[in-house]
Amino acid sequence: MPAANSSPESRAKAGDPYRITLLAGDGIGPEVTAQALAVLREALARTGGPLLEVREELVGGAAFDATGSPLPDATIAACLEADAVLLGAVGGPVWDTLAAELRPEAGLLALRKAMDLYANIRPVHCHPALVHASPLRPELVAGADFVVYRELGSGIYYGQPRRTEPLPHGGGERAVDTMSYTTAEVQRLARLGFAAAASGARGRRGLVTSIDKANVLDCSRLWRRVVSQLAVEEFPGVRLEHAYVDSAAMELVARPRHFDVIVTGNMFGDILSDLAACIAGSLGMLPSASLGGGGALYEPIHGSAPDIAGRDVANPLATILSAAMMCELSLDLPAAGAAIRAAVARALDEGFRTVDIAGHGEKGAAIQVVGTAAMGEAVRERLAE
Repeated sequence: MPAANSSPESRAKAGDPYRITLLAGDGIGPEVTAQALAVLREALARTGGPLLEVREELVGGAAFDATGSPLPDATIAACLEADAVLLGAVGGPVWDTLAAELRPEAGLLALRKAMDLYANIRPVHCHPALVHASPLRPELVAGADFVVYRELGSGIYYGQPRRTEPLPHGGGERAVDTMSYTTAEVQRLARLGFAAAASGARGRRGLVTSIDKANVLDCSRLWRRVVSQLAVEEFPGVRLEHAYVDSAAMELVARPRHFDVIVTGNMFGDILSDLAACIAGSLGMLPSASLGGGGALYEPIHGSAPDIAGRDVANPLATILSAAMMCELSLDLPAAGAAIRAAVARALDEGFRTVDIAGHGEKGAAIQVVGTAAMGEAVRERLAE
């Protein structure tokens, strides 16, 4: 077994495998992660990458059913020891009646906290072959390519106090959730967004849009001050604009090509990046990476979709593209990541579609609607090419 503190690069040079913790989760999670893992192995084989040592653990509803906890200690340990974590999805209506701390989503939030994951990176790209899969007009989404940097470790999802309490005299109940941010929490997320915009990598254009609700919320007023100061002191070459979250939501669908790098808080980022899925054609097309002090976790942004679980119809491309991000951001394997992206693009160009991206009005190449496994196979075959 390689030393726990050795880097992926040093182990690769020594011929040791990279350690991946696989959390398939609930619903369609096992189906899409199986395809992503198969594509990842194929990409490494084709690009001369290292071997993988995959350790599978439980999370979410599956973990609760097996252990009574949505996040067992063994899962936390495996994630902290891994070079990267690949997650499917958690949740489903069968667990909705559990106490809040036992629900699958609580396990995911606790895992993010245990791994100190504070930055969620969600690239949004409309592939030319999918302009007709979007509910927006093709001329609006064609060429759209931006990335959302969502703060992940604080905000309203973690703030205290949070409680539900009865009101006196039979007046019903009152629920309290607290949003809070510190200067340091805003800085560490915004710094990553500014650095991405300044890098010029992957088509970035040097524009940061910071999204808040500073006309109403004290948290957002602090957010805006901190981001503005960071821009002046550390990133004078990056253009910064501010937007309120309500107007930004409108702009995302009215002129998505305007955006380059978005930085925003936990709840706003959660909502806006799901909205942005309509630009890419489907939630099944959006990957993500969550980075922090205790490792990195890669997952599609879609949910567990229990209504289609086990039917071989889920789109695995978001999870496959999450594996590509893993190669680039955690494993220092840019060639493998680029190969996966290129194989996905070729499969789409050649007309392969899962049902969620089989858009109306497509012209040109014959469209072939396939299932989860067949889409994964199509990507692997194009890796072989």
